[in-house]
Amino acid sequence: MKVVPEQRISISLSSVLLIVGTIPLLIVLWQLRSLIVLLMISIVLAAAIAPIVDWAERWRIPRWLTVVLVYLALIGGLTGVSLLIGPTVFTQIEQLIRQLPVYVSNLLAVVEDWLLTLNNTRPELVNQIEQFLNFQGITAWIIRSSQQLLIRSYSLTTGIVGGAFSLVLSVFISGYMLSDSRTLINSLIRLLPKPWDERLAAQVVPISYRIGSYIRGRVLVSAILGVVITTSLSFLGLSDFALGLGAIAGVTNLIPFLGPILGAVPALVVALSQGGWTLLWVLLLFAIIQNVETYVLDPLLVGSSVGVHPLYQLLAVLGGTQVLGIIGAIIVPPWVAGAAVLLENLYLQPKLAAERQARISPDPTSVSLTK
Repeated sequence: MKVVPEQRISISLSSVLLIVGTIPLLIVLWQLRSLIVLLMISIVLAAAIAPIVDWAERWRIPRWLTVVLVYLALIGGLTGVSLLIGPTVFTQIEQLIRQLPVYVSNLLAVVEDWLLTLNNTRPELVNQIEQFLNFQGITAWIIRSSQQLLIRSYSLTTGIVGGAFSLVLSVFISGYMLSDSRTLINSLIRLLPKPWDERLAAQVVPISYRIGSYIRGRVLVSAILGVVITTSLSFLGLSDFALGLGAIAGVTNLIPFLGPILGAVPALVVALSQGGWTLLWVLLLFAIIQNVETYVLDPLLVGSSVGVHPLYQLLAVLGGTQVLGIIGAIIVPPWVAGAAVLLENLYLQPKLAAERQARISPDPTSVSLTK
């Protein structure tokens, strides 16, 4: 009878201290989640304009001066656009919100008419459809989910004033990061043991490039689609709400995958009140725009800057929305793209190189054993 040796699990003192120390660390990080989100936004902003600062530095222009000029240009441009179209956009969105119950009633009337025509031939199917749709339940769920997302985003910034202050503070932090980036990076890298200090220092530029490329491409694509949707809806007979609907579609398009759908829903609801042909043309418009974005604009302007499988991008959007609300849906995907650089350069590429080297020159001991 073979005696199986008894296996004992030994836990060292260092492991116990590590586990015990991790718990208060997680609690502290959770209490500082607003600051962490602020730093995440600041790094995304810094990565977005880093190529301009680096280009100006090659022409002997001080980094701090370039940062100031770039932010002044951005603030001036956004202020000009807001003063130019902002009042019209807010007025149209306000009118849209006021008339939304009428549009929902029209939608219900259309569905009821369709069900009445179907009731003569398939009454059991009508009952199943009515149970499945349950408009009151769906409407309540949408309102409740939207309120939760807004509250989650609202609580992170402690209100509108706090949100504006956080945005201004993130601009200052990102500007400081860009102005003295080398000193900041070297001071952080110096804390790491060798050889990880040099390895991680070499990944700062690729990570910044991927995060910046992603956010610049996303903003440019959203701006183009906002202009195209506004112009197209004006020609399709929705000029009273075209600018507001285009602004909604452009902003929601910053959210990958879910954003285009969220931006199309208000336009389709308004088009339904105009008649069947208008609804058909608007639906066709958004279908064409979605395909153009997927197969033309995203590959051209965003390119391979994400470096992450679409499924993982979708999970990043859903996870960011669940934890941080609307803010998380926008800033988590570029961070996932940056994390993919670390995974690719520090793990996948060395792993593939080691496997390739093992195939080229196998272990001599294994060769002798086979003989």
